[in-house]
Amino acid sequence: MKIDLNCDMGESFGAYKLGSDEAIFEWITSANIACGMHAGDPLVMQETLRLAVASGAAVGAHPGYPDLQGFGRRVMDLTPQEVEAYTLYQIGALAGFARSAGVELVHVKPHGALYNQAAKDPGLADAIARAVKRFSSGLILVGLAGSLLIESGLSAGLRVAREGFPDRAYRPDGSLMPRREPGAVLQTEVEVCRQALRLVQDGRVDTLCIQGDGPHAVAFARAVRQALVAGGVTPARLDQIV
Repeated sequence: MKIDLNCDMGESFGAYKLGSDEAIFEWITSANIACGMHAGDPLVMQETLRLAVASGAAVGAHPGYPDLQGFGRRVMDLTPQEVEAYTLYQIGALAGFARSAGVELVHVKPHGALYNQAAKDPGLADAIARAVKRFSSGLILVGLAGSLLIESGLSAGLRVAREGFPDRAYRPDGSLMPRREPGAVLQTEVEVCRQALRLVQDGRVDTLCIQGDGPHAVAFARAVRQALVAGGVTPARLDQIV
């Protein structure tokens, strides 16, 4: 059994550093790199891409709402046409850096509020899928397992990767519990590793998101990978799975 381990990377901005990207690359197989709208800037994108190439991780675009102040976690009232254009713009920006480094993008994973809205809103889900396909029908679209974003990707003829979250609590309908609610984020290695193994063994996910911006990010990334390997699961890049 194989599983991809992805992480949202390159979310520093200017003088502000966020996350432990360099240390986490040891434990992941795919990197979702912020494209300057919700986080990141051209220098951060360039450096994060360099680290990804050096580690052998697959490179993907991580487009979000144009919301630096809110880190892309605030809901914005954009039309599907605007979402499509913003998504295409961000994919293109990262692809330019990737091509200059001699690699191609493998996947696209929306960020934050855009990701969560697209899981339930068919118009936004279709807009993101259209943007991805307009750039390249060979890209993999990453979305929450069981969500409308996965359905839109399949309808557009894209390969899709169904994502699970080892450190997030789920609602009964399969959606993620909002971060502002108590218990939404799991706090111990035991809890996170147990959920990672359950998600993989259920067979409903292709990739697990390792959060890179928490206080235990590196420890959780290491613990999850080691627990999966001990459980007979082989970490692999997205393009080796879907």
